[in-house]
This record gives sequence, structure tokens and C-alpha cells, in this order.
Amino acid sequence: MSEPPNPKPRLVICVGDIHGFVTKLKNLWSNLERSIERSEFETATVIFLGDYCDLGPDTRLVIDFLVALPSRYPRQKHVFLSGNHDLAFAAFLHLLPPPPNGKPFSDGWKDYSSHEGFEGWFSGEGFENMHVQGRRWSGKMKHPFTTMETEYQGSVYDARPTFESYGVPHGSAGSPLLFLALPTTDCFRLLFLSCQFNLLITYIERKRF
Repeated sequence: MSEPPNPKPRLVICVGDIHGFVTKLKNLWSNLERSIERSEFETATVIFLGDYCDLGPDTRLVIDFLVALPSRYPRQKHVFLSGNHDLAFAAFLHLLPPPPNGKPFSDGWKDYSSHEGFEGWFSGEGFENMHVQGRRWSGKMKHPFTTMETEYQGSVYDARPTFESYGVPHGSAGSPLLFLALPTTDCFRLLFLSCQFNLLITYIERKRF
């Protein structure tokens, strides 16, 4: 008796480093949808490799696009990995889990202390127990140009466009202002799970006011 044929494996799609460029993201998605057989695309596992924010002007729209995917493509499986930019964004919003060793985040500042002056780390409201990457992310570079003679966009993470996409000035009023500017209602969650600082964005839920 012959064995039944193995089912066709699920297609895996990997998408990396969107960095706030929603038009490029939408164009890429449309190209994938056109070039892949419909049944395969609609059941694909799509793995986003992180770095959704900064650099480009449309972080807010990028996150909106990603949040909507499970309802638009319910048969797909979506995996959202977190990059270093997303970790730093979450750190500024005080969304990271506390260090497992019980020490405050400020204990880790010393590892980067030689960078503090040059990078103009954030020192506004809420900085006292902020992860070092949150302070670097929202800081203001003292020298505007990189070694490649391109201009920093606010911080060493080029985070100014992320602030602006939510309609608030870069780092000017601390994380409370940016957090309030994020699309929220009774059930806003930007939840990061930590495993040796390799973070997964497991769920981002938004509901209009």
C-alpha cells in the first residue's frame, strides 16, 4: 500500500528592515501578492525581521499596516521579530520587562557612558530608570553628521521621524507625550517578550478613538 503524498510545505516569506517606509512596504507586499500563487500566498508564514521604525517618515503607518495583516489575511501566519530600533523605541516608552537580575536599568548606563555626551542622551521626564537604549534612541546628537557625512535624524538611531509620525517633537517632552500620542483606547498594547534581549513583538492592538 503506497504512502499518501506529503502535503506541500507552507511557503515562508521573510521581510526585513522596513524602517518607516510604508510606500516601499506596500509595493513589496503587492509584488509578492502578484508573483506568488494565490493559495500559497494566502496560507504563507510571513516573518518580519524587525526594525519597523526610524529613518523613514511613516512609522505610524507601517505599524498600522502590520497590525491589520491578521484580519486581512486570516489564513496567513505572521511573526513579528523585534530589531534594535524597536527595542529602543519600547525602552523609551518603558515597555521592556525589568532586568532579571533585579537591578535598575540605570545600572547598565555605565557600559555606554563614554557615548553619553556625543550622543546627547535623553535626560527629560522619566529618564531616571530608562534602559540605556531608550535614552540613546531619544537623544540629540551633538554633531549632526555621521562618519559617512550623512546627517543624523535627531539621534544615533535616526528616531526623529518616528516622533514626527505621531505628531510630537523629537524627545522634547519625554515618553509620556509620545505614549499619549500613540493610537490608544481602553485596550492598547505594544507587548514585548524578552528572551536574552531577543524580543518578539507578539501583539499590537489599536482601536480608534
